Amino acid sequence: MIVDDSVVARAVIARMIDASDRFSVVGAVGNVAAALEFLGRAVVDFILLDIAMPGVDGLTALPDLIAAGQGAKVLIVSSTADEGSVAAVQALALGAAETLVKPSASALSGRFGAALLTKLERLCQNVHQLPPAILVRPTPTDSPSQPTPAAAIPAAQMSASEDYDIVAIGASTGGIHALSRMFREVPTGFRLPIVITQHLPTSFMPYFAAQVALLAGRPCEVAVDRLRIRPGRIVVAPGDAHLHCVKLSDGGAAFRLTREAVGSGCMPSVDPMLTSLADVYGPRVLAIVLSGMGRDGAEGARRVHETGGCVVAQDRESSVVWGMPGAVASSGMADAVLAPDAIGRLVASRRRP
Repeated sequence: MIVDDSVVARAVIARMIDASDRFSVVGAVGNVAAALEFLGRAVVDFILLDIAMPGVDGLTALPDLIAAGQGAKVLIVSSTADEGSVAAVQALALGAAETLVKPSASALSGRFGAALLTKLERLCQNVHQLPPAILVRPTPTDSPSQPTPAAAIPAAQMSASEDYDIVAIGASTGGIHALSRMFREVPTGFRLPIVITQHLPTSFMPYFAAQVALLAGRPCEVAVDRLRIRPGRIVVAPGDAHLHCVKLSDGGAAFRLTREAVGSGCMPSVDPMLTSLADVYGPRVLAIVLSGMGRDGAEGARRVHETGGCVVAQDRESSVVWGMPGAVASSGMADAVLAPDAIGRLVASRRRP
């Protein structure tokens, strides 16, 4: 479904999509009210949403459209959605799956059409999916192929030996919305350091850090080389480097920024962050993998698992794209597969006294 107040934009975009061999337009409306009415009687896979519209704008309507879409992914297509813009970051934080800059009406062709179809193709990515159940790592008496439901082991009953010293989060498409839901459940007094690798362009990172600080109610900064890990603060990876944790001679830890090629092809990548944190903190790491395309984070989660840390993946039902968390879950490395709000409660319940 296309939601855009421009008749020309709706017609041109619809023609581009219908000309593809995979997608078709089932609805094209000019305002939010018409979009909500349409979604009340039809099912769509994608909502292409403009921001600047008369009456209710796209950002204001985004949460309602996500709810009415019942799983439809929202792609913001707007002239104000350029990389690093406040509007683009807000859209991602509110749950949009992707953003794409819409050129002027005279330029709605060629490169724009190819970019639009590429975005839709990527959002169609599908990895091996498990049922949307909650899983935990098997105990010695469990069969490896028969994981025990996490509901049978409440977080409050986990042993004190499983406490952690740092929280590490990896995410991509849909991750900002998941972070927003997660941080609602974490008290602002939470003192453990939190480190995040989110797949975003470099130009987005200052806005992303500011958004995270607002969501979490605590300082958040974009990592620089040799940045020391400190309690009560959040660190996000820059868009052009991996976070690599190193141990300091005084017993503390810091981040070095590295730019080596990694198996996932991502920059920044979740894998080196989780792997290096596991090597420094061992079983004291809580690793969380949220919504995102691909498999980035799966190898790092494996290292956290091997060193005795705790690994949590976002569940399929709440994920915009169940690629990254799905890869962790299907590999058997996840101690739990949960919705973001439940992950937040787990983080809060596991803080050290």
